[in-house]
Amino acid sequence: MPEIGCRTVSPRQEASDSRAPSDRRGLASACRIALLCLLLVSAAVAQAREKGRWSTGPAMPSERTEVGVAEVAGKIYVVGGFMGERELEIFDPATGRWSRGAPFPREIHHAAAVGLAGKLYVIGGFVDGGWTPTDAAYEYDPASDRWRLLAPMPTARGALAATVLGARIHAMGGTVGRGSDTGAHEAYDPATNLWTSLAPMPTARDHLAAATRGGTIYALGGRLGTYTRNLDVNEAYDPATDRWASKAPMPTARSGIAAAVLDGAIFVVGGEARSGTFSEVEAYDPATDSWTTAPPLPTPRHGLGAAVVSGKLHVVSGGPRPGASVSAANEIYDPSGR
Repeated sequence: MPEIGCRTVSPRQEASDSRAPSDRRGLASACRIALLCLLLVSAAVAQAREKGRWSTGPAMPSERTEVGVAEVAGKIYVVGGFMGERELEIFDPATGRWSRGAPFPREIHHAAAVGLAGKLYVIGGFVDGGWTPTDAAYEYDPASDRWRLLAPMPTARGALAATVLGARIHAMGGTVGRGSDTGAHEAYDPATNLWTSLAPMPTARDHLAAATRGGTIYALGGRLGTYTRNLDVNEAYDPATDRWASKAPMPTARSGIAAAVLDGAIFVVGGEARSGTFSEVEAYDPATDSWTTAPPLPTPRHGLGAAVVSGKLHVVSGGPRPGASVSAANEIYDPSGR
């Protein structure tokens, strides 16, 4: 007689097998519910964004573009400019007044600026009255009203982006010379005055923006040497693995932009292209890897800066036309619509 193969099944296995189809159906149902909830949340967020309102704040003392802008201890600092401005201009949203601090040590434009632990840091940029990239990094202490030269950045560059992650400042991208972009990613530790080279951005570019949310760095937009080659790239850096990953691209490809985190989302504002400057304001939610649109910038411009103070987005300076145009604009976005 031919041998008959048999499989011994325990009561526990039999019970498991009998439950498998219903478990799968339950899992599928749970996934559908979760997806529906995610869509409802996204729709609610989009509606909330539309309720936000822009207002006009006190104009800057000077008209500028290609500035570095950062928030430090509830005040907004504006440094550098395409026309050789050295004056440090400071806006206090609590009083609605501008003041000035110690002038920046040299003329600079297309530098990156961040605030960390009560101090202002200015990194890279172009110097010598032209397009010479610098590796210089400076620290400004509001308490003493003094600038201090720090350890040089490993890669000299301008039109870069910088953001704070933990206790370190991350600088990425930029131009190392006319028409030559870099994906270099370097982190500065103020406690040790040392730089560390990290995984470079997958897409080398300049005139981009960067922001940190949820322990992850996002490098947004930018261009390949010229605003006729704008990008919609959104790349995320995970410090735990020292790796980059592609995320949902920006709805509008643009460069010469600014970005800041507001209500858990990364707002990207302004920019330029051959056709003109951008009024678009688009918000990226890392939790859903999706974008929503907020009310447009009242004054379209590029080379601007953005900072958040007390739950409001302040967008200052920038050129209203592509290239070397300037403004003293100070526009404030309130997500509550008040």
